[in-house]
Amino acid sequence: MKVPAMLAPATAALSRLGQSLWLDNITRDLLDHGTLQHYIDTMSVTGLTSNPTIFDKAIASSTAYDAEIRDRHSAGESDETLFFHLAIADLRRAADLFATVYAARCGVDGFVSLEVSPQLAHDTDATIAQAKSLHASAARANLYMKIPGTAEGIPAIAECIFAGVPVNVTLLFSVSQYRAAADAWLNGLERRVSAGLAPDTASVASLFVSRWDVAVADRTSAPLRNTLGIAIAGQVYRAYRETLESDRFQRLQNFGARAQRLLFASTGTKDPAASDTLYVGALAAPNTINTLPEGTLQAFAAHGYTPATMRHAAGEADAMVARHVAAGIDIDALGAQLQEEGARSFVASWQSLLAAIARKRQQAA
Repeated sequence: MKVPAMLAPATAALSRLGQSLWLDNITRDLLDHGTLQHYIDTMSVTGLTSNPTIFDKAIASSTAYDAEIRDRHSAGESDETLFFHLAIADLRRAADLFATVYAARCGVDGFVSLEVSPQLAHDTDATIAQAKSLHASAARANLYMKIPGTAEGIPAIAECIFAGVPVNVTLLFSVSQYRAAADAWLNGLERRVSAGLAPDTASVASLFVSRWDVAVADRTSAPLRNTLGIAIAGQVYRAYRETLESDRFQRLQNFGARAQRLLFASTGTKDPAASDTLYVGALAAPNTINTLPEGTLQAFAAHGYTPATMRHAAGEADAMVARHVAAGIDIDALGAQLQEEGARSFVASWQSLLAAIARKRQQAA
């Protein structure tokens, strides 16, 4: 008889609270060695996210992909096409590992995510076309297409939601950016209702947290260190709850819509002097997701604590943001800057990723 795996108490507590823990990583080694399955069995992991930086590290620093790159080299595919073949192969396997969660939670959880090319961040039509094509190619209902919440990404989000493509809105940093993403999601669902379709296209809105603290680390005093990201998250969480309580969403819910859940991303601690689980306990909230780097997940499972909910933290968040404003931080300008820098960072990772594939193809030749 199989002995049930023992759950880590801290991660199990978050699950009971109603927050989903997703792994912010994927490599072929994680799949081949059973590590992802171990996280599912023992650390309450119920989903997974990826991005160009993650795949760049996975492919460039491992030999796990070399054989397949050699095998497909002669097909004459572009480096980008070859990458998406490798990524979809990994994400299909991961999606299948989460299929039981996806079924048990009625399609609310158990997702994996694949990002469209970051070079399309400011091209609406190309983003729509690639998101639809990649989702169809992956052939997994529990796969999100990641689309950035840039000005050009917002209409692409609405169109993909209308088309039935699940969307993970990425690169959100501020309340205004979150509200724009939520509006696009609602718009897509409303169009589905008007067309006689079920408004059941899944979506999450990914708020990047720790990059706020990195950005202001040298511009604020010690008492404010590592506090702005959590404060912004508190404000966005309040806006999220307001969205779900709005008449607009309630009408859609009457037709069968489900929440576009708030996902906390970039939750690995960047300051070596701070707790390695800083952004886990502070961001605990029901009907949300925290996607954790592998080291952060392991740290919280090892020595995390049972967190309190964020439910009443909005007032404290406003006060903390006000302290940063008083210290000279322009919150709106910095939020826009972080989004643009994030988009450029992913483009750089994308180019590095394609260069790594090109090198491996040359070696194969």
